[in-house]
Amino acid sequence: MQRRLAALALLALLGGFAVPPAQATEGGVSLYVPGLRSTLGGVVPPPGFYFENDAYYYYGELSGGRRLQIGGAVVGNVKQRAYVDFLTPIWVTPLEILGGNLAFSATLPFGDPFVSAGALLAAPRLGRTFLFKQRDQDLNFGDPVVSSFIGWHSGKFHWTAGVSANIPAGAYEAGELSNVAFNRWIGDVYGALTYLDPELGLDISGALGFEFNGENPDTDYDSGNAFHADLAISKNLTKELSVGFLAAHYQQVSDDGGEGNRIGPNKGRVTAVGGTIGYNFLVGQTPVSTRIKVLREIETENRFQGTIGLFTVSFPLGGQAPPNQTPAVMARY
Repeated sequence: MQRRLAALALLALLGGFAVPPAQATEGGVSLYVPGLRSTLGGVVPPPGFYFENDAYYYYGELSGGRRLQIGGAVVGNVKQRAYVDFLTPIWVTPLEILGGNLAFSATLPFGDPFVSAGALLAAPRLGRTFLFKQRDQDLNFGDPVVSSFIGWHSGKFHWTAGVSANIPAGAYEAGELSNVAFNRWIGDVYGALTYLDPELGLDISGALGFEFNGENPDTDYDSGNAFHADLAISKNLTKELSVGFLAAHYQQVSDDGGEGNRIGPNKGRVTAVGGTIGYNFLVGQTPVSTRIKVLREIETENRFQGTIGLFTVSFPLGGQAPPNQTPAVMARY
């Protein structure tokens, strides 16, 4: 039981800090990913070191005569297919702040997004104008993302507050359609709350956050700020297997701008719904948590519309968490 509880807490923590591309702002991408902070979103595991790997898939289209600006180029009739992997080590420290445990994480993304534009309308910064189809696919590294958060527990309630920062240090190339990196500073502040009943195997989690976007210095495009929210309800069918419902919403609250912006305010929003399946097991003495999430974007404005897939594997480093550091809150896993 202690091993299972530790594994549950691990998955909840790790599932919220990878940052694959989503739908918002310049290039139709944002630090926020719908559904990422979902099941056990407010739970933080015991002090120790953990590791998570997130395999991210996205396929979406921008049709209906809408335009998008990517890498300084204005494009139309765009399709995007992305396979991106996110490596995330996490350290939950024994240090307590206001009664909650302080933790840190860092994420390094890499992948090869495929972007197809039916028409590249203009690339003024590159001195080019095209009217024919463009395609681009390139394996490259994204910007590193660092996060810090604090987690609290009280009975069946668990909550966390944190901040993440995207550091523009990835392999970004202006003029290219295929970039994992954002090439801009991005800050995200968020809070998450989980109600967890281990006896019923019921997890109800919600998260709210606000994203602050900086300007891309290579394109002079200033992305707007946005509000985002997540909801997840899941139920354990067995001690190892759980299923659940996911919903997410992203709403841009300020216009895009900057001297390099050639498509106007481009204020966007995305609503997505989907489901999740989680499975936990032991490898020797180490608890391993896995989870699949699939969401469909059912309503969008000025953004791609498509399908999101995430496969997460997470585990503690150095073996099983000490039994005396696995409170009932860890049952989220």
